[in-house]
Amino acid sequence: MPTYIQGRPSRRLPELIDEVRRGTALRITEYGEEILHRPCRAVTEFGAKRWSGLIDDMFTTMWVAEGCGLAANQVDVDAQLFVYDLTDEYGDRHVGHAFNPRVVPLSAFFGEQDGTEGCLSVPGANAPLPRPARVTLHADDLEGRPFTLDATGYLARCLIHETQHLAGTVYVDHLPPTTRTQALTHSTTHRAEVMSHRTTRQQQLSSGRYDGSVVGGDTDVLAEGLEDF
Repeated sequence: MPTYIQGRPSRRLPELIDEVRRGTALRITEYGEEILHRPCRAVTEFGAKRWSGLIDDMFTTMWVAEGCGLAANQVDVDAQLFVYDLTDEYGDRHVGHAFNPRVVPLSAFFGEQDGTEGCLSVPGANAPLPRPARVTLHADDLEGRPFTLDATGYLARCLIHETQHLAGTVYVDHLPPTTRTQALTHSTTHRAEVMSHRTTRQQQLSSGRYDGSVVGGDTDVLAEGLEDF
C-alpha cells in the first residue's frame, strides 16, 4: 500500500513502526477529565530532545488501544500535539505528528462526508457524525518547521477530530443530547471489555509475542467504533 509520512510519499512501513517499539504505553484520559475539556497550550519550544520520547509513547499508546490518532491531552499532557497512523478508504497509509495544528475545512467547495466516529477517551462507543469531506492542516513539525497537509475522507476526519481534541472538544460534544447520552451509556457498559483487550495487546507487545493476529482500530477508531481518534 502507498505510505505517506507527514504527507510525503515514503517507503512502506511495518505495522510496528520504530516509535511503537521504543515507546511506553500511557494511561488514556477519559471523557469528563478536566484536561480533555479545555484548550491545550501552544508549543513554542521544539526539538527531538524535548519531544521525541513523548511522541514514541503516544504512538505506542495508540497502537495498544488500536487507535488511528491520539492527542497529547489524551495522555494527560497539556500541549498542542497529536500523532496519527491510519489506512484510509483507498488503502493508503498515513503516519505523522502535528504541533499547534489548525484545520481549515473546505466544505463550501467539497461538501461533507457521512461516517461513524469514536474516541479512545470514550471507550467502546461510536456514533454517526458528519464532517467536512476535505480539509487543509496547517501545523509545525518536530523541529518547529511549518507544513501544510491536504486531506480528504478518513484522513480529513482524523485530522479534524485530533485538532478539536486539543481545543478541548470531544466528538460526543457535537452529538444531539439523546445520541450523546446513548454513546456515553454504551461506553460505560463496554468499558471493561475494551480495557481488557488493551491489556492483552500491551502484554503481547511487551513480551514480544505480537504476531499481527490482533487487529482493529479506534481513531483515536476502528476496533471500538470506526474511528477512534
